[in-house]
Amino acid sequence: MLWLAGSLLLALALAPFLREALRPTVDAVMQAEAPGEFAALEDGATHYRWDGPEGGPVVVLIHGLTTPSFVWDAVVPGLAGLGFRVLRYDLWGRGYSDMPVRDQTPELFVAQLDGLLAVLGVRDRVSLIGYSMGACIAAAFAARDPDRVDYLGLVAPATQRYAPRRFDRIMRDWPVFGDWLMRGLGVARLVRQAREDRAVSAVPDFRARLLAAMRRRGYGPAVLSSLRHTLDGGYDEELARIARASVPVGVVWGGLDLVIPIAASEALEELNPEAIQLVVDEAGHGLPHTHPEAVVQMFAEVSDDFL
Repeated sequence: MLWLAGSLLLALALAPFLREALRPTVDAVMQAEAPGEFAALEDGATHYRWDGPEGGPVVVLIHGLTTPSFVWDAVVPGLAGLGFRVLRYDLWGRGYSDMPVRDQTPELFVAQLDGLLAVLGVRDRVSLIGYSMGACIAAAFAARDPDRVDYLGLVAPATQRYAPRRFDRIMRDWPVFGDWLMRGLGVARLVRQAREDRAVSAVPDFRARLLAAMRRRGYGPAVLSSLRHTLDGGYDEELARIARASVPVGVVWGGLDLVIPIAASEALEELNPEAIQLVVDEAGHGLPHTHPEAVVQMFAEVSDDFL
């Protein structure tokens, strides 16, 4: 009986890792069907898309923790209509981009963006708009090299007061067990939340596309690694450095956001009183795909400075 109990325990321990190994990969067929193109970077292939008039000032859109770059689909036409050349891309382990076997630190994400811009030959200054965790990446990039950034847009930014729920904290703070939990229940929980989300999206087939992305290999480990290494602290130092460098900053908050509460706006204002902040009272956390016009409005107010 002991051997049977041991076998059952071993099967239970290995099942989540086996499930992850059996998930579909972003293979050559899927890449061929993907919109946009791929850039070969040091850590793997990064999926990206260009929109808007060639030769226009470049604005880079950086998505968040769980939503690939298609979260920006309803924002892109408005920015392109202002005359901007719009670049969006998938962060490591999301969408169609590869999942490198490295900790997902801000430095890793900044290197991804830096490498992508280099491969694409973008040497002039750019504007950055980051959503949720993408705001952390945008802030880290701008703080490191503010002379390369014309404007920094933060949408529901996780730079302040991001407080993971208890389940996420357990996964984040418990090595090995957290990895097992993410592969066993974490992805299933994200899938369930996506299915139950009743927010009206301006992006066609948003929920179906998100569910498909969540089921790909590497997605769960990518989310967990980002929780541990990119969303593990605040970005006060980076935002203060950006303020001292006089980089223009605009922020859009959702008044009903339960992930990043509106109270975080006060902390950001203390760090950068010059930042222009906009609150969409009826919006939750999914601003880019539920209220894309607010993101475009934020950028439209300063667009004349770059055109």
